[in-house]
Parts: sequence; structure tokens; C-alpha cells
Amino acid sequence: MTTTKNWFITGVSTGFGKELADYCLSQGDNVAATFRKHEQADEFTKKAGANGRGFVVEVTDEAQVKQGIADAIQHFGHLDVVVNNAGYGSLGSIEEIDAAEVQRQFDVNVFGPLHVLRAVLPHLRERKSGHILNITSIGGLKTFPGVGVYNASKFALEAIGESLSQQVKPLGIHVTNIEPSGFRTEWAGSSATYVDTSIEDYRATVGENLKGIQSYSGKQPGDPQRAAKIMFDIVRQENPPLHLPLGKAAVKGARDKFTSLVQELETVADLGDSADFPAGE
Repeated sequence: MTTTKNWFITGVSTGFGKELADYCLSQGDNVAATFRKHEQADEFTKKAGANGRGFVVEVTDEAQVKQGIADAIQHFGHLDVVVNNAGYGSLGSIEEIDAAEVQRQFDVNVFGPLHVLRAVLPHLRERKSGHILNITSIGGLKTFPGVGVYNASKFALEAIGESLSQQVKPLGIHVTNIEPSGFRTEWAGSSATYVDTSIEDYRATVGENLKGIQSYSGKQPGDPQRAAKIMFDIVRQENPPLHLPLGKAAVKGARDKFTSLVQELETVADLGDSADFPAGE
């Protein structure tokens, strides 16, 4: 039995997508990689040789996603791992990000992955195997000032992954939500959109946090190559995790979030319990 896996990875031009595709190829796996530009897809295909193929897929275009999945299956015969990686950060106060930008954030970060899932799940269900990796964020578990719209999109992807896991685990399909903290990608740089904090009331919270994010870009402790190796290894585990925080800040952030949530719950548990009808009524 071969251990070679066939991957379908969205958003391979930069960041996690690029590092993961490169690492998988270096280990002998096959990669179907999506790009937004033909020249990028052609360059990847040429570089990867027989083990890789670039496809032009805009994840917000459901027809393109369906065609990309179909072409990848036709080219490699089947898919083993599907990675919802394409995404970006829309940063600014909730009050100051306009409706069009909120829609775009959800189109890319939420509806795009849903397009991918709807297109590929019939194939994985037929094979009764497969592994889906959703690249969410520690921002899908924990919120920050000035990151609320991005947080909302990643919270949504977290929920999709959790519910999907319950639906497909009995079919032999695994789901893992990957939750990175700060890594040296373009997430906080050229990939992000920033809305200036013009409302004075938000400058000490949103404004200061966004300054910190921008100044941190390129200096984050997370190593994308190490993350790629971890993801490569995770899909080879017999019982992979549903949640995988990546980076010390992500592990600490997740631990702090759920500890504080439990502590808060205990202060209101009696009040919450009292909302039900008394027993027997």
C-alpha cells in the first residue's frame, strides 16, 4: 500500500499554502494547487513536474471551484487531503469597516471554503476516506480589538469544521481546524486590508492593536516551514485532532480563552440553570 497522498490546496501563491505545497512535493506527495493568475499556475506546474499541477481557481467563484476539484481528480485519480487555506485578514474597528468589505471577508474566508467542501465531499464520501484541513486562526477561538470582522469569519469556519467532523467521521473522513498564531507570512502585510482608525474612542484599543500587528509583520515567531511539516505529519496520524493550535501564542491563547470561559460559566451557572421549567413540569 502506497503512503503517497494527493493534496488539493487553495491559495498557494504565498504563506502557508506555498510552504505546505513545497513541503509535500519535497516528500514525494502529489499536489493540486490553486492560484488566481494563470502565470502562477503555469509556473507551479512547470516547477512541480509530474507530482504537481497548478489550477486557476478563485474560491469565491463556485463554478471555478467545482471545475478545479473535478480537474484535480481527473489528473491525479483521487484526492486524499483537501486544505482550505485561501483567506486574508480584514482589520479595523467593527464600526468603520463598511458592508462591502465585510461581505468580501466572508466571501473569501467562509463561502470560499464552503464552495470547496460542497465540491469535494461527494468524492470523499464515495471513497470513504480523506482528510480536510481548515486553516482558521487563533483568531477563530479568541478575539482581539480591531480584528472583529476577521474573527467572525474564522469563528464561522471553526464551527463549520466542528459540525462537519461530526457528520463525516463515521464515513472515515477526518477534519482538523488548524489555528495558527503569528507566523512569518504576508497575513499582516500585503495580504491584509486595513481601515484607518479615525474614531477617537477606538484609538487606544483598535488603533494601538493594529499598530502592533503592522509593526510585528515579518518578526513573528512562527515558522511556516515547521507548520507545513506538522500538517504533513498530522494527515498521516490514525487519530488526528479536530483542533490544532500552532505556535506558542496560539497554544497559550486557546488555553487562556477556555480557562476564562469556564471560570465565567461557574459564576452564572445557577442563573442559567434557573431558566428551565422546574423538573416534572
